Amino acid sequence: MLVVQNAILSDDIIESYFVCDLSQCKGACCVEGDFGAPLLEEERDILKQEYEKIKPFLTPEGIATIEKLGLYEQDFEGDYNTTLKPNHECVFVVRNEKGVLACGIEQAFLANKTSFRKPISCHLYPIRITKYDEYEAINYHRWAVCDPACSLGKSLK
Repeated sequence: MLVVQNAILSDDIIESYFVCDLSQCKGACCVEGDFGAPLLEEERDILKQEYEKIKPFLTPEGIATIEKLGLYEQDFEGDYNTTLKPNHECVFVVRNEKGVLACGIEQAFLANKTSFRKPISCHLYPIRITKYDEYEAINYHRWAVCDPACSLGKSLK
């Protein structure tokens, strides 16, 4: 492990190779799992402020879910995550013509409609940050949907 100020980084972060390979996984991290993307408090505030600018970039099902359940929800540990559609996709997920998933928030950003690109947890994934009273644990979340990214990372070093 490596300690940097109040952060403890797992050895996996230092030793693992990883490069997202959307052509292989098609953005599965946006639809797999039990919860949506973890959100910081300030990100929840930004989503509330920017929602109307992001909304045109979302699917009708995503919009309907947000209007029914909200932009985010609290999990059993008290953390906040993006809300999931009934099919368990993140409410912000959109598909391109090839079936590859993307983030509607990021699509709005790329169209210069918002200055918020997407949650930091999505930027850093598969790195996850867990905050404790005295420190932050920074770990590599290893799971099968990212196997193509590990292979690509190894090949590119």
